[in-house]
Amino acid sequence: MGNGDTRVRGIAARAGGWSARHRWAAVGIWVLFVVLAMGLGSAAGRVDVKDSDQLKGETHTAAKIVEEAGIDEPASETVLIQAKGDGLRATDAEFRSAVTAVVEAVEGTGEVTDVTSPYDTKTISKDGRSALVQFDMRGESDTAGERVEPVLKAVEEVQKDHESLRIEEIGGASMMKTFDDAFGDDFQKAEYSAVPVALGILLIAFGALVAALLPVLLAITAIMATMGLMGIVSHVMPMSDTANSVMLLVGLAVGVDYCLFYLRREREEREAGRDAQTALRVAAATSGRAIIVSGVTVCVAMAGMLFTGLAEFEAMGLASLMVVGVAMVGSVTVLPALLSLLGERVEKGKIPFLHPESKLRRNRGRANRESRFWTAVLKGVLARPVLSVVVATGALLAVAAPAVGMKTQNLTLDQEFGDSLPIVQTYNRVNDAFPGGSEPAEVVVKADDINAPAVKSALADFRERAVTSGASRGPVDIKLHDEQNMAFVYVPLVGGSDLDKAGESLDKLRDEVRPATLGKIDGVEAPITGQVAGSKDFNDQLAGAVVPVFAFVVVFAFLLMLLSFRSLTVAITSIVLNLLSVGAAYGILVAVFQHGWGASLVGAEGVGAIISWLPLFLFVILFGLSMDYHVFVVSRIREARLRGLTTKDAIRHGVVTTAGVVTSAAVIMVAVFAIFGTLSMQSMKQMGVGLAAAVLIDATIIRGVLLPAVMALLGERNWYLPKWLHRLPDLTHDEAPEAVTRGAAREDEGERVPV
Repeated sequence: MGNGDTRVRGIAARAGGWSARHRWAAVGIWVLFVVLAMGLGSAAGRVDVKDSDQLKGETHTAAKIVEEAGIDEPASETVLIQAKGDGLRATDAEFRSAVTAVVEAVEGTGEVTDVTSPYDTKTISKDGRSALVQFDMRGESDTAGERVEPVLKAVEEVQKDHESLRIEEIGGASMMKTFDDAFGDDFQKAEYSAVPVALGILLIAFGALVAALLPVLLAITAIMATMGLMGIVSHVMPMSDTANSVMLLVGLAVGVDYCLFYLRREREEREAGRDAQTALRVAAATSGRAIIVSGVTVCVAMAGMLFTGLAEFEAMGLASLMVVGVAMVGSVTVLPALLSLLGERVEKGKIPFLHPESKLRRNRGRANRESRFWTAVLKGVLARPVLSVVVATGALLAVAAPAVGMKTQNLTLDQEFGDSLPIVQTYNRVNDAFPGGSEPAEVVVKADDINAPAVKSALADFRERAVTSGASRGPVDIKLHDEQNMAFVYVPLVGGSDLDKAGESLDKLRDEVRPATLGKIDGVEAPITGQVAGSKDFNDQLAGAVVPVFAFVVVFAFLLMLLSFRSLTVAITSIVLNLLSVGAAYGILVAVFQHGWGASLVGAEGVGAIISWLPLFLFVILFGLSMDYHVFVVSRIREARLRGLTTKDAIRHGVVTTAGVVTSAAVIMVAVFAIFGTLSMQSMKQMGVGLAAAVLIDATIIRGVLLPAVMALLGERNWYLPKWLHRLPDLTHDEAPEAVTRGAAREDEGERVPV
């Protein structure tokens, strides 16, 4: 099935051996690398993705035109004045008095400009019960949320004097402030709580404080180094806050996992009676090799995001790829050095009843590393592999079934946050009274001469046809920028917060109204942007990226598994099992968040859709992370087979001996991801629940039932490699501990070790 060469081969074994012999040098180099990366990154500063580069299509074109013109669009605010009952109308004196009071109050703050009355702009609802006072915040729109509080207080004071009316403010600045106040600390809390949660689980897994701290410290230093590298790399490919959060999430997950794999194997070898040096050498040649194969596979999966053409995805992909690479290198270099330095002191800070020695004393003669639960499960699975495959596959396909009807879209404000915040209720009231008024389409018109008669006529014609076509109920507002020869046309779309209907209205503007008006004037550009347009352009771009990203990730993961295990069967089953895991995660997402089945159990609600970016993001992340467990378990099975065990015995040995570490790693990942499921935003809940559910399924049903059952059915065919593929590069490594031990002397003597 493999080669009979007993030499110790491979980068991991060589790196581990060198680090163990040059302990202080390895630790010093790692510390220097982390410090240099952070220092250079801090000195370089981070370049973030520009709004104009976020999307392709018309949204990108519009943002580029505005950016090149040097126009800073202010944050627009709206005050809704609405009768609480059926009595008052906008024509009544009390209503007019309230409008005047609002105008005077907001102007009196000195923070606003261009205040308009609904009686001038005709922003009065058809039923006459609602009106809008509109204005812009002074200063930069990005920081408007920091200056809007006096305006909000002024509006609140007017509300106190008019109890028969509902007077509420909404807009970019007020939403920014409200969400920062309500959810601004959500991400930080999640990121900060992830570390103690991981540490707590590691304490239970190792039963010793020092052993538990090592993976966390190494993961944190890998994250710190990557943050510095992100600053340097951002000058070539801009980064973002979202990429930073994803990097932290992935970095903690894989950093802890890789160290966990290494530490548990080193401890297992010592428990088997080997001296510390030999135990470390075995861990380097076996778990170290599995870490490299897994890390490269994860990096390839993350690289799939670079094919989306979306700047945010590219930033997330590159940041994740870097942190996985750094964590992988740290795990096979500085970790062996630290273990060699610590020796038996790695068991310092023993926790009674949790440390393996306590277990061994209570159950002398029983191998601590074997799991009773998984031993019992494996006994049943291997006794009835056909039944196990049918039941497990059927269950996963049933769970995945809802994914067939998956609907993706950018979530609206009420979908994202529910009705818990007053501003969301205001958003809904504005949309009910003025469909599309809170988030109008924005036409960015650029001409050689914006005041030319033909251009002015086309603008007027566009405004009229936008309403007569049924795309908008008006009012359509036009703001001229004479100096830049530009105009902004704001068109409330029929459909409002219903993105499907609003999308139909947008299509009318783009495909019918614009060509018949502005499109007839030479030299005029008129891309249409706004939230609805951004959502549509994003979905279109994402839809075009799905096939190439899926193909890239699946093909390269297949090739890596083929080269790493030199088995066509292992490569194919790896891909199929991972796709089953991802499909099940999709099904859970759709069931919970689209249909609302069991949503209350995770503190969520059915919002009718999955946020657009999540399916592709989940596929890439999960396909990469699930390879951690797969490579680790299959490597252990192959190692046992190399030692001469039958395939069935090798499967039993591989799964049972890795059950503890895989369970611990999975519990950490599930716990970290579940923290994000507790955040207030539905999109973050979807991401957290999707990731946690997939990892849980992957570590239990896939690795504990399906993988051993399928391999048991295949028998010796697991190691099948057609003759015509024998010329492929051999990236397999001898993983048998006995071979590692025998090859130690020759390695120390300077034997050349091929990769």
